[in-house]
Amino acid sequence: MAQDTPIAEPATPDLPYRIVGFDVGDRRIGVALSDPLGFTAQPLFTLHRTNRRADMKAVARVLRKHAVTEAVVGNPLYMSGDQSPQAAKAQAFAEEIRAEFGITIHLWDERLSTTQAHRHLDDAGHAAMGRKGIIDQVAAVLILQSWLDARAARHKREEAL
Repeated sequence: MAQDTPIAEPATPDLPYRIVGFDVGDRRIGVALSDPLGFTAQPLFTLHRTNRRADMKAVARVLRKHAVTEAVVGNPLYMSGDQSPQAAKAQAFAEEIRAEFGITIHLWDERLSTTQAHRHLDDAGHAAMGRKGIIDQVAAVLILQSWLDARAARHKREEAL
């Protein structure tokens, strides 16, 4: 079951804008980006982490270059739904982005996203060797696309009422 925990409200909800998705790890961060209308997610790049300052500088470039107003950060909970140590790190990263850049952040349950990413690459015939550079991007796409799909379904339900 997915969860959407917004940390703030969007600044301009009626205008087209881009949304960035992050799959946060200790060594790498997968980055995905929505199309301008917020329907699909595409891989952007993998950020190889060095230090907090460099990480935030890279995030700032993405936000500025793509006019990002919202971010979805994968929240890797345990299968039981309890918070994992990695979830605490992802939540801290999300809070840093919100505090530093003032954009809306959504925490999104990403249980099994990396497993799903491996399956997608298997299905596409991508060899297991050399996945390190793209697996985080694929996971970020799956996180962001899942959130976009859930948002579209929520809007559709609201319109039906």
